[in-house]
Amino acid sequence: MASGVPILVLKEGAQRTHGREALRANILAAKVMAEILKTSLGPRGLDKMLVDSFGDIVVTNDGATIVKEMEVQHPAAKLLVEVAKAQDAEVGDGTTSVVVLAGTLLEKAEKLLDENIHPSIIINGFTKALKRSLEILDKIADPVNVENDESLKKIVETTLASKYVGHGPERIKLAEIVLEAIRIISEKRPDGTYYVDLDNVKIEKKKGGSLFDSKIIRGIVLDKEVVHPGMPRRVEKAKILVLDAPLEIQKPDLTTKIRVTDVEQLDKFLEEETKLLREMVEKIASTGANVVITQKGIDEVAQHFLAKKGILAVRRVKRSDIEKLARATGAKIVTSLRELKEEYLGYAELVEERKVGEEKMVFVEGAKNPRSVTILLRGANDMILDEAERNIKDALHALRNILREPKIVSGGGASEIELAEQLRVYARTVGGKEQLAIEAYSEALETIPLILAESAGLDPLDSLLQLRSLHAKGLKNAGVNVLGGKIADNMYDLGVFEPLLVKKQVVKSATEAAITLIKIDDVIAAAPPKKEEKAKKGETEEESESRPSGLEDLS
Repeated sequence: MASGVPILVLKEGAQRTHGREALRANILAAKVMAEILKTSLGPRGLDKMLVDSFGDIVVTNDGATIVKEMEVQHPAAKLLVEVAKAQDAEVGDGTTSVVVLAGTLLEKAEKLLDENIHPSIIINGFTKALKRSLEILDKIADPVNVENDESLKKIVETTLASKYVGHGPERIKLAEIVLEAIRIISEKRPDGTYYVDLDNVKIEKKKGGSLFDSKIIRGIVLDKEVVHPGMPRRVEKAKILVLDAPLEIQKPDLTTKIRVTDVEQLDKFLEEETKLLREMVEKIASTGANVVITQKGIDEVAQHFLAKKGILAVRRVKRSDIEKLARATGAKIVTSLRELKEEYLGYAELVEERKVGEEKMVFVEGAKNPRSVTILLRGANDMILDEAERNIKDALHALRNILREPKIVSGGGASEIELAEQLRVYARTVGGKEQLAIEAYSEALETIPLILAESAGLDPLDSLLQLRSLHAKGLKNAGVNVLGGKIADNMYDLGVFEPLLVKKQVVKSATEAAITLIKIDDVIAAAPPKKEEKAKKGETEEESESRPSGLEDLS
C-alpha cells in the first residue's frame, strides 16, 4: 500500500473472518448443533421431525440420522456432522452424546478465551484431560460375561431405551431378536474372543402388522416374488444359481435396423431368439440348478422354459442382496453363462415363496453358511419401520462392541460424573492455567447427567449436587434413574449399563472435534459460484432475459 495501490489477495466476493471473531463464530455454530440434539438424549429424549426439500418426512431421535438429514450450512457445524457420522461408523451408537459433549466443551472453552487464556493452553489442557479420562474409564469399567444372555439382553435394552422403540413393550421383543441374531452370526476364536460380521445380518421391512410381528429368519429373505405362475413355489434341497447376467437376448451396442421382407424371415428371426433362450435354460438345467436368482431381467420366453424344467426363478434382486445371498449359500456370482459350472451353485435346505401382509416374499432358509440371518420387521407405516431399523442397527453395534471388548460402565450419567470427580482431583496436580482447562473439561462432562435429570423432570442443579455427593462417598455407579424420576445409588441394579468401547469413542471424538475448532483462527470462504453463464459473451441469465426476444448476438 506504500504506493497507494491496493493489493487484492483473495478473489472478489471471498469472505474472511479471523482471530477471536472466527473462533466465536465456529463455537456458536457448534453450540447451536448441541442445543438442537440435546433434547433427544436419553430414554425420555424427544423426537425431531425433519422435512426435506421434496416434502419427505423423517421422524427420529437418532443423532446420526438427525445430523445427516439436516441441511447444515456452516462449516463448523458440518465438521460436527462428520464427527457424528464417524462415531456411527465406528461403534454405531453415542452419536447424540458426541455432538452434545463437543458443543459443551466449546462452550466452556469460550469462557476461558474470555479470560484471555490462549487457545494452545486450552488445547493442552483438553488433551491431558482426554488421556486421563481414557485411563479412568479403563479403571472404573467392569468385565462382563459374554456367555450370559441376561447380561447381554440388558445391554441391548439400555441401548433401545433411548430410541423410538424403547417407549413400549416392543423393546423386549426386539432385544430378544437382536440377541438371537448376534448369537447366530458371532464366531468364537481359539483365544476366547469373538468375531462378529454385521454384514451377515440383513434387515428386511414390510408394512403391515405391528413390531410384535417382527421375527428372525435363519437365512435370507428377498422382497421379490417368483416370476412365472407355472414355476414351483417351494423347492427343498435347493441348488441355487446366483446370476449377475440377464436371461435375455442382449441388444447390440450399435444402433441397428433389421429389414424383414416376408413373414418367413420374421419367423426365422423369432425362432432363432427362442433357440438361444432355450439353450441358456438347458445349460442352467444341466448343472442341476433348481433355483435361479438374478440381478438382471429374465425374458418371458426364458421364464416359460424355466417353468417347464421346474426351476424357481427370481429377477431384479438388489446387488447388496445378491452378495448376501452368495455369502449365505456358498454360491459364486456368475457374470456370464459361458463360465457356468456346477461347483458355482449354492445350497439351501428350502427356498419358498410366502405371503407377508399383502405381498409375496421369497425365503431362503437352511443356507450353507449358518451365520446368515434376516430380521423381518413389521410395522404400521414406513416411518416406524425406518426408525425401528435404525434402532436395531444401534443395538447390533452395541452387542458387537461388547464382544470386541467385554467391559461395561454404568449408564445414566454415572460414568461422566465419576470422570468429572477424578479429573478435578487430577487438575489440582497439574496446576497453572491448564488446570482451568481440565476443570472446564470436567464441567462439560457433567452436562450429560444434567440433561438426563432435566428430561426426567428433576431439578438439574439439585440432581448434580446429589450425584457429586454420592460419588464423593465412593458410589461410582450412582446415576440418574430417568424412567423412575430419581437419583439411583447403583445403575447396575437397574440393569442400565453401556459398552466401554462406546463411552471411550464418545470422549475421544468429542474432544478431537473441540480441539480442531479451537485451533482455527481464520475462516476464508470462497465467493459463491455465479449464475450459469449463457451465450458466447458469457452473459448472466438476467442479461439474457433482458435482451429482446428474436435478436441474436451478431458480434
